Amino acid sequence: MSTARRPDPSGAPQPLITTMAIVASCGAFVVIGALQALYGPAIPALRKEYGISPAVAGLSLSGHFAAAVVGVLIYHLLRVRLGHRILLGASYLLMAVGSVVFAIAPNWPTALVGTFVIGLGFGGVDYGLNQLFAVAFGRRSTAMLNLLNGHFGVGAIAGPALVGWLGAEHYPGIFVGVAAVCVLILFTLGGVASREPEPVVEATSRTGARVAPIIAAFIGIYVLHVAIETGVGGWEPTHLETVGYAAATAATATSAYWAAMTIGRFVVVPLCLRFSAPAILTVCSAGMAGFLLLATIPWAAPYAYFGVGLAIAPIFPTCLPWLNRAVPSVAAAGAYVMAASMIGGVAFPPLLGVVIDGMDVKALPLVMFALAALCLVLSFWLRSNAPDPDGLPASSADSAETAKPSEVQA
Repeated sequence: MSTARRPDPSGAPQPLITTMAIVASCGAFVVIGALQALYGPAIPALRKEYGISPAVAGLSLSGHFAAAVVGVLIYHLLRVRLGHRILLGASYLLMAVGSVVFAIAPNWPTALVGTFVIGLGFGGVDYGLNQLFAVAFGRRSTAMLNLLNGHFGVGAIAGPALVGWLGAEHYPGIFVGVAAVCVLILFTLGGVASREPEPVVEATSRTGARVAPIIAAFIGIYVLHVAIETGVGGWEPTHLETVGYAAATAATATSAYWAAMTIGRFVVVPLCLRFSAPAILTVCSAGMAGFLLLATIPWAAPYAYFGVGLAIAPIFPTCLPWLNRAVPSVAAAGAYVMAASMIGGVAFPPLLGVVIDGMDVKALPLVMFALAALCLVLSFWLRSNAPDPDGLPASSADSAETAKPSEVQA
């Protein structure tokens, strides 16, 4: 496996991340995927233990995501000064401490403090590992990011399943187990470079006047696809029941939709070594739009939503390396798009609820189709204005990385 290299005082190139650290990073994404998905199944036990309403219990997830945005921004601000190794270590510790506080909290305010601390670490791990993988593998970074984010989906599926198996009343033990795993991952951080080399900015780099709209277009892609992701995930059961499906069937179809997002990221890994990021984004955007139109047909809707999940899956991990290559002079670009996607994931479902209240839940696929169409338009604009000549097939990438072993291929 080829990785970008960092200079070593002895002159020998060193990998930015070792194989052991790669495996641990995938494990970390299983953990954060599980953490995000654990709050919902734990709500019945939280309500019983603390005597709170469903809306108040839901604040646990809101606090988590709000803190995650803060964690992303803090990590970005300190990344150059402290480096990935220290910041990832701090993020894992925050998740461990927050999980223990949440598990043993004597009252609800203390439990909320625990979710906020978890969220800070969550945001740091999410941003830090995505950023590291985006530069650590040269032109294979797109494939590796899809592999990494696929493990997030594994955790998101496994977390609720674990709660269902053990029982919601055992959520404290599950969170303590999460804390233990985070502490174990700390021992693999020696395989992460303490400093990331500066990206190579070529003389032909885009000017500031061109960079701003490119970053804005990527932010648009991230916000729109997360809006579709959360919108479908939140409203699919209601839509399917409205068009005649039983509640159990609708719930199963929604679970299949989330599973499709995990499957899609693993399936696209080999394709990333043959096709460019712009091509994958365009196909995925067109796929989202096509499947959402298909979802307007009642008999096809459950299968169409599964297709939407497959199409959404590669967008987040595929666009990040492309963004780094398109605007290598703007270190904050990755932080901008990740923070925007998190904010969109929190803000959009209520906004969609307002739209549906004013229309009809049967209009859900058409509303989502409009967002997918905008995503497709942005993908065509980016192909023309931010082409990705470095997104080459694996054979070309091998020769390029061999020629420049000490540069970050971003």
